[in-house]
Amino acid sequence: MNKENKKILRVAIGQINQTVGDFAGNIVKIKTAIDSAIEKSVDIIAFPELAVCGYPAEDLLFKEHFIKENIKGLKKIVEHTRGITAIVGFVDMDKKGEIYNAAGVLSDRHFYGAY
Repeated sequence: MNKENKKILRVAIGQINQTVGDFAGNIVKIKTAIDSAIEKSVDIIAFPELAVCGYPAEDLLFKEHFIKENIKGLKKIVEHTRGITAIVGFVDMDKKGEIYNAAGVLSDRHFYGAY
């Protein structure tokens, strides 16, 4: 493959200082990092564990309203992913109500799943 046909994949780490329980503030930090990455032509940006709700959330993870607010926050970030893929740490809940540490894959305003 010659140089003209090579595609460069730009990956960034969204190293943010999130605050436990500050969903609005954490979301602003995530969106700001996404904006900065887009300006630099980044293709994929990855954020830390529990970026949406803050780490370490400890006993707050046992409060259903905390989990729901965290998931709402992730949905707000999805809308901000035009032209970039973001991997965002959050707490997810399965159909049985079991919670787990997850990484959401968001791209072009779509949620592709939690892993």
